[in-house]
Amino acid sequence: MNEALPLLNRRHALQSAACGFGWLALRGLVAGVDNPLSPRQPHFAPRAKRVIFLFMRGGPSQVDSFDYKPRLSRRHGEQLGSGRQYFQSPWQFTQHGQCGLPVSSLFPNLAKHADDLCVLNSCHTDIGNHPQAILQMLTGSFRFVRPSVGAWVTYGLGTENQNLPGFITITPDFSAGGAQKHGAAFLPAACAGTVIGNGGVGDGKGAQPLKDFKLPFTRPSGQPVGSQRRRLDLLQSLNEERLVADRVNDPLESIIQSYELAYRMQSELPAMIQTQSATAAEKKLYGIDDPDHQEADNFGRACLMARRFAEAGVRFIQLNHGFWDHHRDLEKGMTQHCLETERSIAGLLTDLKQRGLLDDTLVLWGGEFGRPPILNKNLGRDHNAAGFTMWMAGGGVRSGLRYGSTDETGQTATEKKAHLYDIHATLLHLIGLDHERLTYRYGGRDFRLTDVHGHVIKNIIS
Repeated sequence: MNEALPLLNRRHALQSAACGFGWLALRGLVAGVDNPLSPRQPHFAPRAKRVIFLFMRGGPSQVDSFDYKPRLSRRHGEQLGSGRQYFQSPWQFTQHGQCGLPVSSLFPNLAKHADDLCVLNSCHTDIGNHPQAILQMLTGSFRFVRPSVGAWVTYGLGTENQNLPGFITITPDFSAGGAQKHGAAFLPAACAGTVIGNGGVGDGKGAQPLKDFKLPFTRPSGQPVGSQRRRLDLLQSLNEERLVADRVNDPLESIIQSYELAYRMQSELPAMIQTQSATAAEKKLYGIDDPDHQEADNFGRACLMARRFAEAGVRFIQLNHGFWDHHRDLEKGMTQHCLETERSIAGLLTDLKQRGLLDDTLVLWGGEFGRPPILNKNLGRDHNAAGFTMWMAGGGVRSGLRYGSTDETGQTATEKKAHLYDIHATLLHLIGLDHERLTYRYGGRDFRLTDVHGHVIKNIIS
């Protein structure tokens, strides 16, 4: 019986065919990019070097936050049947900054940054169910398994710090979609998000406390670094022997790279997530250890970590907070979630600005969709994918700008509409990547984050 021939990939075919001349050309093309986290040149001069995505999972209500609708008051109380009625915001909107941006009283600290914000009031997406909408927001698709936004950014640019991941996600949600929401799918596995903590699944337990948080399995107990290095070298040599024998083993290549990154991470990552080491000024700025505002402590620690990661060269940092799903008791829910986050977000913007980081850091805030201007019989607002608000700051966007609009009640995006694909295209553009050129060939076709859609929103770029 003849033995099966080993698999032969294109690299090995070029190496062995035509006296290896094809291999020489290929080596010149791929030299230095075997490590998917190696720094890469953008397509054009970037406005931002990194992204911080503040993901408010569940869908914050735009008409109660940054989409002021005075005409909604005229229809307040108008009955729509089934216990539903038009409902004006219970919170007062006032103008802030030189730009006069209207901001809800729920955001007193963020309002001080009005002149730093670029508010997109005309966002819309394709579906109003949480699992699908979250997947589309975080991966560009709710139908198929696709790489996450952070994975695409890391694939396109690598990371500036080889001792840290290119993509970090803090207290992510592991419910519908699971790790797919920060995964790499068919991109190199090293592009996937490194997880810090657990955000819960909307069951009332909330996010995992970040105070005294430690990454598991970062160093075996009692094992010196030198001994660990020798054990890893032995394991890597065995893996490399297997790789030579197999010739084609992409998962094993990813494992080899992951082991090396995990080893290097031990030198920097543990200290960066240890928020108890924060200075008194940092704790005050981010709302950490404040007995009068204990609800802001956990997200404050996440924001402090985000600033540290941004300063250290991580490309994409995602902070997850939820569950902003206010079908019941809108006033209680919005008040609680804003108390938990807005002071810390304002502190993050202040800190980035003071350190000179905001100019080349793109900060993005928002959820997977919004809420209608309608109160249901449970005194809450339901889902609304037709119109919602996100905002950006820093990273080359125009500051003090209110872009686009919804109709007079805040229900549907009408003017200068910005689809989710447009937001993704603009995000990539600001970090120097052309969303139509950032592709990966898989299964016989080229894939990209925006699929066959998306336009850069040029009018918000400074």
